[in-house]
Amino acid sequence: MTETDTRSHHTGKQENGKAMAKTSEVDDAFDNTLNDNEGSQPPIVVVWRNVILMSLLHIGALYGLFLIPSASVLTLALSAFLYILTGLGVTCGAHRLWSHRSFKASFPLRVFLAICQSMAFQHLLLKLIVAKNDIYEWARDHRVHHKYSETNADPHNAKRGFFFSHVGWLLCRKHPSVIENGRKIDISDLKADKVVMFQRRYYKLSVVILCFLMPTLVPWYFWGESLVVAYFIPAVLRYVLMLHGTWLVNSAAHLWGNRPYDKTINPAENPLVSLSAVGEGFHNYHHTFPFDYAASEFGWKLNLSTAFIDVMCFLGLAKDRKKVSKETIIARMRRTGDSAKSG
Repeated sequence: MTETDTRSHHTGKQENGKAMAKTSEVDDAFDNTLNDNEGSQPPIVVVWRNVILMSLLHIGALYGLFLIPSASVLTLALSAFLYILTGLGVTCGAHRLWSHRSFKASFPLRVFLAICQSMAFQHLLLKLIVAKNDIYEWARDHRVHHKYSETNADPHNAKRGFFFSHVGWLLCRKHPSVIENGRKIDISDLKADKVVMFQRRYYKLSVVILCFLMPTLVPWYFWGESLVVAYFIPAVLRYVLMLHGTWLVNSAAHLWGNRPYDKTINPAENPLVSLSAVGEGFHNYHHTFPFDYAASEFGWKLNLSTAFIDVMCFLGLAKDRKKVSKETIIARMRRTGDSAKSG
C-alpha cells in the first residue's frame, strides 16, 4: 500500500492554486482570477418541467415515509444497506477516485464503484430524461466546482443561498459562466478510463435496473414484500434521502461550521453533513487539500468512505493514497485557519 506524502506550503488562494497543480493529478486547483459575483446578472430561468418532476419525486418519498410502519425489518435493512452502498459510489467513486484521483483502484473495484454510482443516480429523474449524470459528467462538474468555487461558474454557488446550492440549481438554467468555464476543464483522464466510458454508454439502462428495479424486486421476490412498499421505500425513499445527503455537502457544508484550515473560503467543517454524506462533511479541509484521499484530517472518524478505501487497500484492490503530512496541515492552520493571527 503505497502512500504519497504530500507537502505543499502555500500562503493564499492564488498560491494555494499553484500548490494544488503540483500535488493533484487533475484540473481541480482553485482559480481566484474569476470573480464574477458582482455586477448585473442574467435573469434566473426556471425550468418548470424540473420543478414538477422534483415535486412528484418528493411526494413519492413522503408516501414512502408513511409506509415505513408496514415494511418488514428486512426491507428497512436493505434500504439502509443500499443507502450506504450508493453513498460509497458517490464519495469513494465519483468524488475521491474519479474527480480528484486521490487514490488508485483496481479494475474490479472501479467496476463495483461504477455500479454503486449508477444505483445512486445523481442527481434526479429529470437528468435521466433530458441528460445524464454519470461518472463522466459528475466528475467534470465537480472539477468545475472546485476550480471556480463560489463564483457564477460554480454550478451550485453557495453565495446564491442555501436553497439554490442545495436543490435550486437543478430547477433553473445553468448560469452562462458555468457552461463557458466548464469547457476549459481537462477531462482527458475520464475519456481514457474504460469503466467510465462504458458506464456512460449504458448509464440510463443501468439506472433503471440498479436504482429502481433491483431495490423493488429483491424484497418482493425473496421475502414477499408488497410491490408498493418495495418500490416506495428501498427505491424512491432511499434514493431521495441519498440525494439530500449529498446535496447537503453543496449547501450546509458551504455555509455553516468552523474553518480551521482556511477561513477565507466558504466551505466549513460540518459533522452532521459527514453523517448524511458518508464522510464528506469535513469540507474546509477538503477544499484546502482536495487531493487528500481521506477528505479529512481525522481518518475514520465520521468517515465511512475513508474506512472503505483503507480496507480496499488492505485487500490489495486499491493503492497510492494521497495524504497531506501533519506538518503541512499544522502550518496551514496557523497561517490561514480560524485561529490564525490577522496581519
